[in-house]
Amino acid sequence: MATHNDFGKEGEIEAQRFLRQKGYKLLACNWFSGKNEIDIIAETNDFLVIVEVKSRSTDTFEHPKDAITTAKIRRIVEATHDYILQNNIQKDVRFDVISIIPHNGIFTIEHIEDAFLPPVN
Repeated sequence: MATHNDFGKEGEIEAQRFLRQKGYKLLACNWFSGKNEIDIIAETNDFLVIVEVKSRSTDTFEHPKDAITTAKIRRIVEATHDYILQNNIQKDVRFDVISIIPHNGIFTIEHIEDAFLPPVN
């Protein structure tokens, strides 16, 4: 596996740890519906929380949260719809982004709640 893939996996593990520490219940990680993937599916008392994790070795060129395109959002929303139907979810859905950037061997984690809304067709 390429080094950038290893770093991405490490970032996802850090994001999972971060969410657990905040009291989120993790329901699934790297969940697929066809070719669409959701990095983390979690829940709080009030929400089903869909989390896109973006890890970068530096924020010099582009902040990780800025790497989420409209096309990516559409794929996340499609997969979320499938997850909700398959699991009979009755909660409101929130889409979050967690960005992970290392600084001197320590991860800086930014959790952006309600980071985007599903696009209107």
